[in-house]
Amino acid sequence: MTQVSAARSWVASANGHADFPLQNLPLGIFSTGNGAPRSGVAIGDHIFDLQAALEAGLFDGMAREAVEAMGNGQLNAFFELGRAARVALRERLLTLLGEDSPQRDQILGLGEKLLPLAADCQMHLPARINDYTDFYVGIEHAQNVGKLFRPDNPLLPNYKHVPIGYHGRASTVRPSGTDVRRPKGQTLPVGQTEPTFGPCARLDYELELGIWIGKGNALGEPIAIGDAAEHIGGFCLLNDWSARDIQAWEYQPLGPFLSKSFLTSVSPWVVTAEALEPFRRPQPARPEGDPQPLPYLLDKRDQAGGAFDIELEVLLLTETMRERNLPAHRLTLSNTRYMYWTVAQMIAHHSVNGCQLQAGDLFGSGTLSGPESGQFGSLLEITEGGKKPVELASGEIRKFLEDGDEIILRARCSREGVASIGFGECRGKILPAR
Repeated sequence: MTQVSAARSWVASANGHADFPLQNLPLGIFSTGNGAPRSGVAIGDHIFDLQAALEAGLFDGMAREAVEAMGNGQLNAFFELGRAARVALRERLLTLLGEDSPQRDQILGLGEKLLPLAADCQMHLPARINDYTDFYVGIEHAQNVGKLFRPDNPLLPNYKHVPIGYHGRASTVRPSGTDVRRPKGQTLPVGQTEPTFGPCARLDYELELGIWIGKGNALGEPIAIGDAAEHIGGFCLLNDWSARDIQAWEYQPLGPFLSKSFLTSVSPWVVTAEALEPFRRPQPARPEGDPQPLPYLLDKRDQAGGAFDIELEVLLLTETMRERNLPAHRLTLSNTRYMYWTVAQMIAHHSVNGCQLQAGDLFGSGTLSGPESGQFGSLLEITEGGKKPVELASGEIRKFLEDGDEIILRARCSREGVASIGFGECRGKILPAR
């Protein structure tokens, strides 16, 4: 079961909710007061407490097994169960929370124990992240950045042959709302031959889709491209904060290190593949002259429906704007359609050498920029490396992020005749360096 567009919930705030109607049902880990983290489902302005519902006897069969796997306040064991358990849980939730639910009175009788307000809850990371890999599949971003450094040859020769990626730092991934401490590091000032040490002066965001790995693979056993979609646990938003001046000095020859490892933000709700089913799209045809992927990266079914139509938005809120009660300034409106490689291709490539993926591993798509102005997923692109500052309604300008600035990522799926769903927010506020 994927989406029943006309279905309504007895949870009134879910009907027409911008992010979390009955058709979404994303999974996450939350806590209330001083309580331990527990699993829940976003429904309207509330969270449906899965552990409390389990204790109330509202689950059986495979759906019960799915909720029991979340009992330690992490979704890893649930991810490992795979698609069948995820679908069974979704079907049961559609029944429990649907307008004609036979269990409505029982759930209402338990009150806030089962349905606390989301605003009264604290969100946590959905899973224990053993490994985090950041890809580079946004071709428009790759070209935009490449033009800044290699105007005549923006894409390196391997880009259209292989999904480029690097291993990131799992220990510094944090949920939305975690403050971002401005990092320190070595930089090489323009015109100098010796580096200096100090706070990053060119702090940036990167707009990305996050992918949670579901069922893993055994060491030495690659995941075939035709099976890769079965290993996706769900999706989120991801902000790969970047210290551009530190990165410029350190990245040659091995790529990002301290410029990326200080913090990565993710939205806390895991949107499932089933919720996104109505928003699948064919992977865009490659331009004439582009190489066809090698056989291990090519699958007809994946090419026919392995891409997604997800609108991505970036907003900037400065300290001055907060003081004046001004709305956040939109920096970017982009889409996942600009991914040159599909998620399945990323999974197949990551594992083709025998690398073991594990339930709860996190992928970043890489920055997802569009081809036009207003669609760029980083300030590096928007300002052309600081040459063209952004002018804000507050009268301020920005080349890169300043202390007190807050970046807000949002995502929404919409299609005529289908209920719209969203991802919730991924926020982070910049604090001064220590």
